[in-house]
Amino acid sequence: MIEREVADGIVTLRLAHGKASALDVELLEAMNAELASAADARAVVLTGTGSIFSAGVDLFRLTNEGELYVRRFFPLLTELIRRLFTLPVPVVVAANGHAIAGGGLMVMMGDYRLMAEGSGRVGVPELLVGVPFPAAPLEVVRWAVRPELLQSLVYRGRTFLPQEALAQGLVDEVGPAETLVDRAREVAADLAALPPEVFRITKERLRGDAAERMWQDPEYDERALALWCAPDTHDRIRDYLARTVRR
Repeated sequence: MIEREVADGIVTLRLAHGKASALDVELLEAMNAELASAADARAVVLTGTGSIFSAGVDLFRLTNEGELYVRRFFPLLTELIRRLFTLPVPVVVAANGHAIAGGGLMVMMGDYRLMAEGSGRVGVPELLVGVPFPAAPLEVVRWAVRPELLQSLVYRGRTFLPQEALAQGLVDEVGPAETLVDRAREVAADLAALPPEVFRITKERLRGDAAERMWQDPEYDERALALWCAPDTHDRIRDYLARTVRR
């Protein structure tokens, strides 16, 4: 589900959960546990397998299992976003391919973000799927995306090829897939060479306002959760899947 490798205090976490590393309850639980244990690492590299970094939420499972499953899933997703966004050590994300919805969010949360050359896309098409952003993911997008791109990215669900993502500031570097993880580890080592406490308090200051807003409006998350659980929302998701996904 998650392959873990440690070298020189740098933890590499490789998502390996089916073809698309789609986010489900089990993967979220595993990621939260791995990130908790990595909080005292020198740095973390997060990557995936094959041609997909992560396709986001497992929508098939969500619609098949319904409200009870959603109520387990939703808080775990929020926990992952809060934990990854505020991890006190450098996080380098190496998107080996498609990084969509939750996958796109994980890219945006990196302290340095690499993406493989090719046809992979990055973006957050939640509104096209038919679900609202929970508060924590929406704060990530607001923090990471340039103001002039923000509304278009969110409302239209735009996704970008690697060079487009680089031009829009969604990633910091694009490179060959075969050397992507090695390059990510180089960057992680550079960041890990900074005085740890200096890095920690600087990151905390840079992200503090967004992190605080993730906790400020539980009423919004209750409204969002109600929509995620609603039968008509699940009908919209099924329609989206029928139009866009080949199984």
